[in-house]
Amino acid sequence: MPKERTARIQDLVGLVHTLFPPALAEDWDNVGLQVGDPAAPVRKVLVALDPTEAALKMAQTTGAAALLTHHPLLFRPLKCLTPGDEVGRVIWRAVRDGVAIISAHTNLDRASGGLNDWLAERLGVQGSKPLAGGDADLLKLVVFVPAGHADQVAEALFAGGAGKVGRYDRCAFRTAGTGSFRAGPGTTPFIGREGVTEEVAEIRIETILPRTLVARTVEKLIKAHPYQELAYDLIPLANRRSDVGLGRIGRLVKALPLEAFAAQVRAALGCESLRMVGNPKALVAKVAVCGGSGASLLGEAARQGAEVLVTGDIKYHEARQAESLGVALLDAGHFATERLAVPELAACLGREAAARGLPLEFVEMGEEADPFRVV
Repeated sequence: MPKERTARIQDLVGLVHTLFPPALAEDWDNVGLQVGDPAAPVRKVLVALDPTEAALKMAQTTGAAALLTHHPLLFRPLKCLTPGDEVGRVIWRAVRDGVAIISAHTNLDRASGGLNDWLAERLGVQGSKPLAGGDADLLKLVVFVPAGHADQVAEALFAGGAGKVGRYDRCAFRTAGTGSFRAGPGTTPFIGREGVTEEVAEIRIETILPRTLVARTVEKLIKAHPYQELAYDLIPLANRRSDVGLGRIGRLVKALPLEAFAAQVRAALGCESLRMVGNPKALVAKVAVCGGSGASLLGEAARQGAEVLVTGDIKYHEARQAESLGVALLDAGHFATERLAVPELAACLGREAAARGLPLEFVEMGEEADPFRVV
């Protein structure tokens, strides 16, 4: 029987970054591998919200060689490393127990198919799109392929992540034309002969991809293309991505009184209580959401016609601002609006690992609790 492949921490990090590219993270954030040896083997991964000592203890108990958390352990440079402070104790224990710590934070928040999409879906928000749009990091890839080989090359491009436009995928445009070339000394051309000018029926394939996937896509393109030397263009675009960004905005299937929607949110997120700003009897249908702390999106939510914003960590003056803008607020708390990332992330990465043949098992930390209590 063939020997089973060994997954390493760098494979796990690459898996996370493929789905939730670090380039999507905010400038102030710190995502990716925080503690650990990239070459160390890993089979089991514990997924948690916070990188706490309790999480590390569970990782050690369950035999997990990696702890993947939403909130980063390291936000700023350390001046010392001792077990005398919380961060130091976690690092100390992680190194001692051989557990790597990895973070997927604002890259998970902003990614397509990430935390805010999961939150919108959990709350019954339909047809959601990013509330604050993504960056202009798109490129057009153009490649010339001999007739009869366009399909295999297009499949390679799509496998690399190209061709996604919003909720559509495998997007491309093809035109037929004639290519010409002359093979130089020592070449072994796929078509034609050395030293003879050739004219070949070719297909021009155009597609789109984010800058973060260029290396992966071009690698697959080169492997699939029949030419010894292939011609392709990468053209920067000014278009902003419509599938990534902070928050989400969409609509409920039917309008509900704010108090009824609040009860629905509380039940969906499993929180003890939530804070509400707005008229309890007012009907709401257009809903904005942002996991964690999303008050900074209040103005954009109002501009796009949201009738309510669901988020956490609302301050007094932000509540007053919402009143003046005519936007209701539901503050379900930081923990409750992000805790759903744990099961969703574990399931998402489990599916992707299986598709790639990576022998990784993802387990959830179910013992985490909101540090706040209602009394």
